[in-house]
Amino acid sequence: MLTSNGYVLDDDPTRLARLEPVPMDERDDRDALWARLRRDGYLYLTDHLDPAEVLAFRRYYFEALTPAGLIADGSDPADGIAADRDVDRGSYRRILYDDVVPGAEYQALCAAPRVADWFAWLLDDEVHLHKRKIIRHTKPGDRGLGTATQAHYDLVYLREGTDRVLSMWIPLGDIPLERGGLAYLEGSHHRVMAQEAAGLLRRPAASITADLPGLADEYDARWLVTDYAAGDVMVHSAHIVHAGLDNVDAGGKMRLSTDIRYQRASEPIDWRWQEHWHDQDGL
Repeated sequence: MLTSNGYVLDDDPTRLARLEPVPMDERDDRDALWARLRRDGYLYLTDHLDPAEVLAFRRYYFEALTPAGLIADGSDPADGIAADRDVDRGSYRRILYDDVVPGAEYQALCAAPRVADWFAWLLDDEVHLHKRKIIRHTKPGDRGLGTATQAHYDLVYLREGTDRVLSMWIPLGDIPLERGGLAYLEGSHHRVMAQEAAGLLRRPAASITADLPGLADEYDARWLVTDYAAGDVMVHSAHIVHAGLDNVDAGGKMRLSTDIRYQRASEPIDWRWQEHWHDQDGL
């Protein structure tokens, strides 16, 4: 059963569809990519990164957090199988925020040529990577309100800079549907952009709702989902509504992903996003 925050999504096929990947013959056509991004609000780029490099970082992340009791005893950290016990929260927070987030390994992943150089090519300009980069894992069974990322669009968190910032969501390992990837509300960026332009959506920095089926009904739109593989990336506008699915993986594997943001260096930059991410940073 496909759910988000405990709400069932797959009981109505008219409210659920598959994401459309960018065809290979458009991958090197900047105009085609921009036309697709304006139309759909996202670019689903399969096999964009080297899967081996993505999986190497996945191993690094879970190995780093093993002392906090995150990984099942005797398992391969690269598998990311959750331990059946509570983690040491103090150790977990110290390792994540003092070592992993500001570490060279994470920066190398987020500024790799297939990321930084690709954005420079797409934006046809010098680019800026926001220092605040978010990395999260989700355990199977972490379900219910407040667990999966609720429906939101990124601009509400980035109002001090350009609205032309682009996000890249990177699955760090395979994320089939049951492991809880991102879902996108089809065509929602058009409505959000129109309402933003009219001054009707000056929302606080908060999510819209956890009720994804209800929001689909409100927008008369479908949630778009897929089985993500290591090496895939999603690039999306600051206006498209998206949300996380629940991890219901029967094998105990954790979802691991990161979301980062690039923009033209010549455009206004949200100063609040220029420090390393911390869950106490107020954003």
